[in-house]
Amino acid sequence: MKNQRLKFGLVAVLLFFAFQDKLEAQELVIPIDSLKNYDFVSIERPPSYPGGLQKFYEYLGRNIRYPKQARKDNVGGPVLLSFVVEKTGKLTDVTIQKGVRKDLDDEALRVVENSPKWNPGVQDGKPVRVKYNVNINFNLN
Repeated sequence: MKNQRLKFGLVAVLLFFAFQDKLEAQELVIPIDSLKNYDFVSIERPPSYPGGLQKFYEYLGRNIRYPKQARKDNVGGPVLLSFVVEKTGKLTDVTIQKGVRKDLDDEALRVVENSPKWNPGVQDGKPVRVKYNVNINFNLN
């Protein structure tokens, strides 16, 4: 009887680990479509900032802090950034495509990374990941 319980216990443990591995393997399968980035111009409804692009630029204007040294050096110019608007509206993969200098580039990154969620792009009636570019102009005038 004791041996039978021991065998049953070992079988249960082995089945548990076999089943757990199967579950973990299933969780690691990521559909290729969920990783695809659509281009802004190639989808039926592009992503948008709540209230429109003008509201996004108002957000930038309220939140950008012109770096002190850049102000002192009288340096400005456009910082071109790219990012992905995820299916959830969150911005990820924010990168500088063309910068001015480190302090201005870092400030542009900070503000875009902290942006409120956007409305995601839509393709075939479903939210999709979309790559987006934006220019942030640092101007002392």
